[in-house]
Amino acid sequence: MQRFIKKSLFFGIFLVMSIGLQVGAQAQTTDYKFHSVFIYNFTKYIQWPAEQQAGDFVIGVLGNSSISEDLEKMAMNKTVGTQKIVVKKFKSAAEAGTCHILFIPNNSNVSFDDIQHKFKGKPTLLITEKTGLAQKGSGINFVLQDNKWKFELNEAATQSAGLKVSKELSKLAITV
Repeated sequence: MQRFIKKSLFFGIFLVMSIGLQVGAQAQTTDYKFHSVFIYNFTKYIQWPAEQQAGDFVIGVLGNSSISEDLEKMAMNKTVGTQKIVVKKFKSAAEAGTCHILFIPNNSNVSFDDIQHKFKGKPTLLITEKTGLAQKGSGINFVLQDNKWKFELNEAATQSAGLKVSKELSKLAITV
């Protein structure tokens, strides 16, 4: 029953984002509340390797992005399983340490190739918001289509990172 409630909540949030939320292109750089909700919900539908399921659950943000504030607010009262969520900000790919999720904002001046190289083969979900990055290897990429938020899923990228994506999440995504 609890699993059904969680699925219903996720699908409800998805519907709000994809159907009811009409946003302008500027919203992608100024309002990250929905991105934060989705990032948290991704943690419920993606499984990290067993050795990553202890200690803190680290969500990294590359560069200076206002999403950090929304993620920190969310992390104050949420967990991933039994793991406390910790949000860390990184100035560069080299500085980015071990994290479960790394969010790379659209305004990041770091080369995506450098990021991919650093995290290749590591159990880190790379989440981006720039056209074409899902095809280049981002696990999840937020896109604005027809003034509605959607997300692309690169299953090959998530599998190569050792992550298991649920079929429910795959059904909601634009697969690349």
